[in-house]
Amino acid sequence: MPDCRVAPKTQYARSGDLAIAYQVVGSEDVDLVMAPGFISHLEWSWQEPSLARFLERLASFSRLLLFDKRGTGLSDPVTGPATLEERVDDLRAVMDAAGSERAAVLGVSEGGVFVDVAGSTALAARVGDAAWASMRARFLAMARQELGRYGGTEIDVAGDGLFATFTGPARAIHCAAAIREAAATVGLTIRAGVHAGEVEREEGGGVSGLAVHIGARVMAEAEPGEVLVSGTVKDLVVGSGLDFVDRGVRELRGVPGSWPVYAVAA
Repeated sequence: MPDCRVAPKTQYARSGDLAIAYQVVGSEDVDLVMAPGFISHLEWSWQEPSLARFLERLASFSRLLLFDKRGTGLSDPVTGPATLEERVDDLRAVMDAAGSERAAVLGVSEGGVFVDVAGSTALAARVGDAAWASMRARFLAMARQELGRYGGTEIDVAGDGLFATFTGPARAIHCAAAIREAAATVGLTIRAGVHAGEVEREEGGGVSGLAVHIGARVMAEAEPGEVLVSGTVKDLVVGSGLDFVDRGVRELRGVPGSWPVYAVAA
């Protein structure tokens, strides 16, 4: 049966002229603030079973404070990317509104090529933490080797996933395919998503923008073992010799419109 969780009550804190949406879950002695990544939506988060279970687990030993960053989810929109100082102001505003004087902070990294290991949770459960840690380390080492080969720039690693940018989409596709083949040699199956678009460069080397979000959502649509690209990428690599299989038109969660996606032919 599907999970039928009810999202906690959403409240609003004032950060300057903006309203920042937040929720408080749990009642333990330790306050834990979860700082979201590139995109979030407080109420949608509880509709995704695996994420909801993760949040409930955090709330089982803490008083969990969740919030949507300015410009995302239920918080007020903004015209451009926030500075680091503004993000800290938002976090402080949420803590003040929730009556939190001291808290631990859990940061979720921000969503190029997005690559993750398909079925990693089940695999980790089957082989154990130590073996999975070794396999993950080998996977990341091989992925970084391919990034160097194809001129990619590693932006972020979170769990079993990797996000990188390239100077051109064809390089990104070739790199994703190479990572797929390398991962297979150690018994891992990956899925990858590739999109092309403008991004905002952030302090510390990160990137943000709608294109990043789209790339992550394209990867989420990929089947295990598949390198999936957006229609934008397919159009940009015409004449490159790459072949694609039409995977239809998809609604990408949190992204306006419908998006054609294509799998890279093996």
